Amino acid sequence: MSIGIALSPFGLDASDNAVDAAVVLGKEAAAVGVSSLWFGQLFSHDTIGLAGIVGREVPELEVGTSVVPIAARHPLLMSSQAQTAQAATHGRFTLGVGLGARFLTESAFGAPYDRPIARLREFLAALRGVLANGEVEFRGETLTAVTPMPAVVAGAEPTVPVLVAAMGPQALRVTAELADGTMPFLVGPQALAEHIVAPITAAAEQAGRPRPRIVAMVPGVVTADVDTARATATEQMAFYNDIPSYKRMIELSGASHAADLAVIGDERALADQIAAYFDAGATDVVVAQTDLATDADRRRTWQVLGELNRARTA
Repeated sequence: MSIGIALSPFGLDASDNAVDAAVVLGKEAAAVGVSSLWFGQLFSHDTIGLAGIVGREVPELEVGTSVVPIAARHPLLMSSQAQTAQAATHGRFTLGVGLGARFLTESAFGAPYDRPIARLREFLAALRGVLANGEVEFRGETLTAVTPMPAVVAGAEPTVPVLVAAMGPQALRVTAELADGTMPFLVGPQALAEHIVAPITAAAEQAGRPRPRIVAMVPGVVTADVDTARATATEQMAFYNDIPSYKRMIELSGASHAADLAVIGDERALADQIAAYFDAGATDVVVAQTDLATDADRRRTWQVLGELNRARTA
């Protein structure tokens, strides 16, 4: 039961050099004592490559992506990227993927957001095959993946773990069958237990697969200026309110808006909520959006997370 941090890609891209900034923050994260550091994907830096670089520079950390949308990606190329990051980090890389949002997929890539569950199933089947065996021959309805030659990166052992940002019943079932776990975001502890942990665990058991890893992604910051941080969270997170998968989980969590699920307050508030997520069945808790307030608050939040992680992993 480990605690990690997810970096905001906006902060990295606002720096003079996104890669240098990520390495500096990675060293800070390791110094405070968290176990993992996760990187989001926008349209700027490549998050798989960035995670591999930071993981190589900061060997104390597990690194991962949270998450890379599969729209406009191909499983053979993603396997190559992921294996390279795994080799760079000597086995400390985790690949997090997701379906992405309809409005981004269709507007940015001109690709129809239809049959997303079929696309996810076929993408994972092909990706899992090539990651496990270095070769695959997959011909589905939404994609074809055939290796004309071996697709193994030397040193990329063990096999790259794959997590999916799955929250709906169908996506959870596919994830249980073909991936190693899920990375739900904006799901309260009770909803996590009832609507994520229970169904994905049952589906994995039915498929004869190991118990899934459940990485709960939780926005939060320790700050005395709760009102300002809450207003910032409300502004930054508003677009989640209109994405059907998130809207459903927000409502199931008993909240009206995405920002309602951000943990904003003192050290005890953050510690208690993290404990609630572990009690609900999370195997890991990763705190995101720690930059909702001042940088001093962000640093204090990281210190608290490091202290909590050391206590849990001692």
